[in-house]
Amino acid sequence: LEEEIYMEQPEGFKVKGKENLVCKLRKSLYGLKQAPRQWYKKFDSFMMSQGYDRTTSDHCVFMKKFSDDDFIILL
Repeated sequence: LEEEIYMEQPEGFKVKGKENLVCKLRKSLYGLKQAPRQWYKKFDSFMMSQGYDRTTSDHCVFMKKFSDDDFIILL
């Protein structure tokens, strides 16, 4: 996460005597506003590690070129 996010203790995980304490998140959780951005950053990093390039016109389109003029486009 790029910012600090705190949340109340989830039901079933509350520590007796410390019910008013909050949890600081170290990773994104499903349902957070930041979750889609975090998922895209991880996906983008994976695609780059596999040899794909992100197009400049649309950052959701990835392309991989091969030496024999073949290519793969992923949307």
